[in-house]
This record gives sequence, structure tokens and C-alpha cells, in this order.
Amino acid sequence: MPRTRMLESDVYSRAALREGESHSGGTIRIDFYRQIVFPNAIREQRRRKGHESLLMLAMQIPNIPYIRLSKIERGEVFAKAPELQQIAAALGVEAQALLVDVDAPDFSIALWAGLRGESTRANREKEELALLLAAAFRARRAGDPALTLAVLQSRYALPAVIISRIENAVKAPDRWNAATVQAICAVLGVADAPYLGGWLRAAHASGSLAPWLAQIPGAAEREARTRSRIAALRAELDRLPAPEPVLRDPVPAQGAAPADRTVAVEGAPLPDGRIARAESEQRVTLPAGSGPRSFALRMCRPTLGATVPGHAILIVDPDRFPFHGGLAVLTEPEGVRVLVVTTDRDGHLLGHSLNPEKALVLDAVAPADLAMVTAVLLG
Repeated sequence: MPRTRMLESDVYSRAALREGESHSGGTIRIDFYRQIVFPNAIREQRRRKGHESLLMLAMQIPNIPYIRLSKIERGEVFAKAPELQQIAAALGVEAQALLVDVDAPDFSIALWAGLRGESTRANREKEELALLLAAAFRARRAGDPALTLAVLQSRYALPAVIISRIENAVKAPDRWNAATVQAICAVLGVADAPYLGGWLRAAHASGSLAPWLAQIPGAAEREARTRSRIAALRAELDRLPAPEPVLRDPVPAQGAAPADRTVAVEGAPLPDGRIARAESEQRVTLPAGSGPRSFALRMCRPTLGATVPGHAILIVDPDRFPFHGGLAVLTEPEGVRVLVVTTDRDGHLLGHSLNPEKALVLDAVAPADLAMVTAVLLG
């Protein structure tokens, strides 16, 4: 017999009603877990196998970029069945063991998120503004057929990926950078950034955003999509042949450092996500095989998101060039910056950070200014 359980969407609906109407535009129903579409057991299996750092696991799976692997583990995107096979092979477990039963009586998305330190119960005011902005942007584009993605890119410098995140309420207005907020204001016809929140509230109070708010998927839609995709993944994994093990060959260091060599930990936070290479009194032992010029760098802030916390210490080798899917340290005039390395469809090397949100073209950087992160110490 099918199990019965209370849907999270039912809980959210009642909570929203208890919190009352938001102006005369009606209740703004918030799915606090809308960014978590693929709860999974990757983190538990990874830690059970002794991989405290996701980066070290990523180095064993060259076909999955680090930033995508991080999003999969956090449940922000659905994994593909072959990706689950590769992750499972690297961990030495069955791929099915990476999936969770979201219909199990003891499963709770709130607990799943909480165990990962995900802050989902965000400020309700900001969550409402994120949804209102999504609705307003959808309404604006629907009302002007000439406002195509190409026009938004060329005239307002808003790429399609940012528009998608705006229209899916990924961030509240105050979490976008200043340039993006100014572009949003220009598209919506708002005078300036300080007026955006009030403008959104007024539009909602008028009732004009109600049809567009209704189009933004809520908890019930998220739950249904999650169930459907996990069931499809289970079926596909049953059909797929066992994968060939894929391991990255170790990169030989140019003259390994002496065994048990210790170095001072460097790192002091600077504005805009940069790090000063200032030595501290703390010392760490370099891992075996580290290059002769390798150094230890404290992250200071979680500029790459929760996966690499601020207290993490990176082992950096200036004599090795960073690769797709790994981490790089970029030397700038005012300090260094840690980036996730990816490539675009044309093969260009890119570097990304989340806090602040940046995407840099690394092909234009002098090779001497880029160094490879060879290890992450979390102890």
C-alpha cells in the first residue's frame, strides 16, 4: 500500500496563512527549500569513506567539474545517472546508495538541509522580495516581446543565466551585486536601487503580480519533481552497465619537497574576496609530493560557498597549472584570489567565485600568476 505523509507544501501553506496577508496583493507563499531539488546521500557516503574534503573527491572524478559536483552534493541540481556512477565508483559504493527515499517516514527535507548547515529559514522579508522580483521580471518580459534574451544581454548586460536565477527567485535583491541591481532597475523602470523594494511592494499591493507569483513553482511542485527524478534515476541506474573506473593520474611535482616539511600558514582577509599573503604563527606539514615552492594559504572567508569553509587551509603549488574542475589561486596586484576552474563550450579557461560572485577569463592571465591548489586541509 502506498505510504501517506503530510506534504511540506501543506505545512508551508498553513504557515503562510498564519503569518497573514502581505498587503492587499494576497499571501506570498514561500517554499523555504525551493533551492534543494535533489536531496541525496553523497555527503554521508563521502565522509564515511574518509573524504572530509569534497575537493579531494573531485580530483578523482575529472569528468565532473568541481563546481557541479558541489551543487549536486548540496542538492541544488539533479545528478545524471552516469555522474552518480562515477561518484559511486570513486567512493567504492553502489550508485543506488547515493540516492535517498524522500517518501520514507523518517525523511525530512528540513533535517536533511539542517545537517548540512544550509540556512533555509531566511529572513521572510527578503524571501518575499525575491519572489516579487521574480514575478515582476516575468511580467515585464511577457509584456514586451522585444525584450528578448539577446536584448537583455546587449543592452543591460544581463546574461541568460542571471535572468533565469532572477525569475526563479534564487536571490533577494540585496544579494545581487550593484551592477546587476542597477540593470534590474533599468529593465523594470525603477529610478534607483533604494526604491526597488518599495516599487515591488506597491506592484504586489496593486494585484498586478498575482498571476506571475502563481506561476513560480512552490513546495508541492518541487516535491513532485524530486520524486519523479529520483525514481527515474533509480530505473536508469538499473539499466546502465557498470562504469569503467576513471582516475586522474597524479601530476608529478617538479622536485618534491622534503618529507615532513612544515610551512607557515599565510592569509589575511582583504576586501572583495581577496587574501593577503601575510604569514601567521600557525604551521602545517605539507602533504607528501608537494612541490618545493608549495605554500599554505588560509581561505579566510567562504568565497567558494560552504564546501570550502573559511577556516580551510589550501596547499598551493605555483609550479603546477590549475586544471578544469580543480581550484586555482590567482595573484592580483592587491592580493590573491581563490577560484573554481571551469571551461566554457569554446574551451576557454574560466575562474569562478560565489562570494563575491565573479567569473574571470583565465586564458588572459599570465601563467606565472596562476597556481594549482593540490590539497585542502580542514582539520
